Amino acid sequence: MTAFLIANMAPLMFGALVVFLLFGYPVAFALAANGLAFGLLGIELGLFTPDLLQALPERVFGIMRNDTLLAIPFFTFMGLILERSGMAEDLLDTIGQLFGPLRGGLAYAVVFVGALLAATTGVVAASVISMGLISLPIMLRYGYDRRLATGVIAASGTLAQIIPPSLVLIIMADQLGRSVGDMYEGAMIPGLVLTSLYALYVVATTIFNPKAAPALPPEARTLHGSALLLRVLVSLVPPLVLIFLVLGTIFLGVATPTEGGAMGATGALILALAKRKLSFPLLRQAMDVTAKLSSFVLFILIGSTVFGLVFRGVDGDLWVEHLLTGLPGGQLGFLIVVNIMVFLLAFFLDFFELAFIVVPLLAPVAEKLGIDLVWFGILLGVNMQTSFMHPPFGFALFYLRSVAATEDYDDKVTGQRIKGITTGQIYWGAVPFVVIQVIMVALVITFPGMVGSGTAKLEANGIEMEVEMPDYGNAADDEDVTPPSDDPPEAPESGPSLQDQLKGGR
Repeated sequence: MTAFLIANMAPLMFGALVVFLLFGYPVAFALAANGLAFGLLGIELGLFTPDLLQALPERVFGIMRNDTLLAIPFFTFMGLILERSGMAEDLLDTIGQLFGPLRGGLAYAVVFVGALLAATTGVVAASVISMGLISLPIMLRYGYDRRLATGVIAASGTLAQIIPPSLVLIIMADQLGRSVGDMYEGAMIPGLVLTSLYALYVVATTIFNPKAAPALPPEARTLHGSALLLRVLVSLVPPLVLIFLVLGTIFLGVATPTEGGAMGATGALILALAKRKLSFPLLRQAMDVTAKLSSFVLFILIGSTVFGLVFRGVDGDLWVEHLLTGLPGGQLGFLIVVNIMVFLLAFFLDFFELAFIVVPLLAPVAEKLGIDLVWFGILLGVNMQTSFMHPPFGFALFYLRSVAATEDYDDKVTGQRIKGITTGQIYWGAVPFVVIQVIMVALVITFPGMVGSGTAKLEANGIEMEVEMPDYGNAADDEDVTPPSDDPPEAPESGPSLQDQLKGGR
């Protein structure tokens, strides 16, 4: 029995963690409890000495000293202030009027505003809830297909996960030991391409099923001519200025992501003040949610640090490496298997659980195979985006379900009786967009140059295939970047990080 335990400590440890999560234990406590339990067992079996666990205090202090993680509360606070100050409502109303004469115009407006909110708030929950409250009743009022309406709202809200300044990309950068600025730069084109694919789906729907997405009737178009152009400028200029203030300064190297987040939070307060929406209750609510989220992140980081330290102590990283490097097809085979695995796990685990459990195991293997970790992080980010949309556990679907009418109601404008939204309609509406996200994963693998420039080689079945890959050869000069190594990297001193998309924990 002892020999069996010694030989299989790593898979047993990973399996025990899965069991804990399936029983519904919080991620932070499941990670920490597994780490401590198997740490004591490893000491008893002689796999390592107690000195290994003495490294934990220094790693906890490393988490607290990580300046990059300060960007999480800054961007969270910025998103909450913007969402509660009415910016989303103004954008949806204005862009809806602009696209109103087109068939499917409201759906286009939702996609466009979803991308714009993603570039300003970076929070999935805020985007989905805002658009669900504002645009869903209007789409139902004018005869939109319920599956299209709910699907496009949920999917457009998840753009906040991949379009900078996404909190998710901050987490991925911390997990992979790469620069947040590089992750932001690499995610821009994939995020815009995914947005375009959503819009193309709406176009296809209007062609093959015109009744599913009608144009706004003339009486619903309240703005015309110069008044509409002026309204567009007033609504679009402030968020565009804020986007440049945050992302522009980061991309130009003027500010770090943390400093960019601080400027974004300040800019959000200024915009709310200019709109006369800034109040003490709003500030108190935003600060309260931000403080709770930051505390939750700290506990997750500590738990994952305990688990990661012990898992490496029982040679878990070598077990995963041997398991995945032996796959046929080299890099391409590894990428296909990993993405299938992540896609299937996303049915049961959300992005944050995947990021803390799976990514630390995959990153050393990807680096060993010569895969650029920034490109790999963007690829996994696009794939994990499906975790927000997977029926029945996608959190974007839960957010939309919480604000969509379940009972029939009388419309306040037209007075007509409108049927409520069923959960089945929300689930079926999400399916086409999950397929689009999978197509996007395939596009990133097929055309890796969309994440950056430069070349690298993928070896598949012994055949060398020249493809475009990002070139971050000078990234070693950046203090946030860990230089590549032939050996599996040690766990980052700061440990992994988490953002729970305002869901308040699992």
